Amino acid sequence: MDIPIVEANDATLTHDTIQAIELMPAETKETVLLSTADSLSKGHKRDWDTWRPSPKRALWLALVLPGAGQIYNRKFWKLPIFYGGFVGCAYAMRWNNMMYRDYSQAYLDIMDDDPNTQSYNQFLHLGNQITSENMARWQEIFRKRKDRYRRWRDLSFFVMVGVYALSVIDAYVDASLSEFDISPDLSMKVSPAVINGNMERNPFKSSAIGLQCSLNF
Repeated sequence: MDIPIVEANDATLTHDTIQAIELMPAETKETVLLSTADSLSKGHKRDWDTWRPSPKRALWLALVLPGAGQIYNRKFWKLPIFYGGFVGCAYAMRWNNMMYRDYSQAYLDIMDDDPNTQSYNQFLHLGNQITSENMARWQEIFRKRKDRYRRWRDLSFFVMVGVYALSVIDAYVDASLSEFDISPDLSMKVSPAVINGNMERNPFKSSAIGLQCSLNF
């Protein structure tokens, strides 16, 4: 009687295999069942050397959670780059937004006529005072500074969006390129060759000696 062989990668037993096991002698049946149970208990082990990520799955993972696509592609060295970009942009956006609010309030205080609102004094250097003679100049300074920090805050946000988009594109392209098979036999050969000339243009120079380059892949 032929004994069916159960591979370790099989997750379940087919109906024909179960019937064949039932027809076996008691000793053979016990041996096959023990071997099958041992194989199923080990489970399926993924071979990371031949595993290829799915570009669609890497794309969706990167969209849902930044950096998840790089983890799925097993490119862990890219995580500090992208997460560092996110943290840097978040810090820059928060700091510029804080400065924008402070200078906005200082600009509102210097533009009104209320003497009790003088938050702009905290931005003055030691010994500087705002008088009626230099009031217009300081008003223009505070207006330019609040606009500058507002632009930097908005720029930090757009850079963060760019880092997020770059992480998604990187995850998708990296997973797509993993499906290309690059041959290990890629080589270049340089050898001397005789190059035939144009007889109509120059009948006295019909051939020449040169180098021939060939690329094998």
